[in-house]
Amino acid sequence: MTGPQVPLVRVLQPADGSPYFALRLALLRSDPLAYVTTAEEWAGRPLADVAGRLQPSATHVTYGVSVAGELVGMLTLLRESRAATAHRAEIVGVGVLPEFRGQGCGDALLRSALEQARRWEGVTQVELSVTDTQHAALRLYQRWGFQTWGVQPGAVRGPDGEERALHHLTLKL
Repeated sequence: MTGPQVPLVRVLQPADGSPYFALRLALLRSDPLAYVTTAEEWAGRPLADVAGRLQPSATHVTYGVSVAGELVGMLTLLRESRAATAHRAEIVGVGVLPEFRGQGCGDALLRSALEQARRWEGVTQVELSVTDTQHAALRLYQRWGFQTWGVQPGAVRGPDGEERALHHLTLKL
C-alpha cells in the first residue's frame, strides 16, 4: 500500500513544451473563469512558441509541479526589467488540475516562486491578480502573506458574458 504522493516542483524547460501545453489547455477548459486567455486562444498557439517561452531567463521562470511523474500544475514568475520597476516580480498563469488540488501542489509552486524572487537581487515585492471566482487560490495567497491592495470591478469578462472582478495582491519580501 502506497501513501500520498509528494508534489515535486522543478523549473520547466523548452523540452517540456508538449506536456505544459496540454496542462494549460486542460486548466483553461476546466476553469475558464480563472484565466484571461481562453482555451480556444491557447489551442491556436504553435507548440514551438510555447516551448520557447519556457526557456528560463534572468527575468522569467516557469515552474511545474508533478505528482507520480505527471505534470499537474504550473506557475510563471516574471521580473520587471525597467530600472524604476525592477524591484517587482509578478506571478502569473497559476493552475493545478482539479483532481490534485488540496494536496500541497499550490503551496509547493508558490514556495519555489518566492524562493526565486528572493534570490533575484533587488526584488522587494511580488504581485499577482486573481479573479473573484477563485476563492481557494485567494486563501492560498493570503496564507503566504499576500495582501489585497485593490479590487478592479468588471476587469474580466467570462465566457458566459458576465463581468468578474480582479483582486490585486502584493507581498513585501
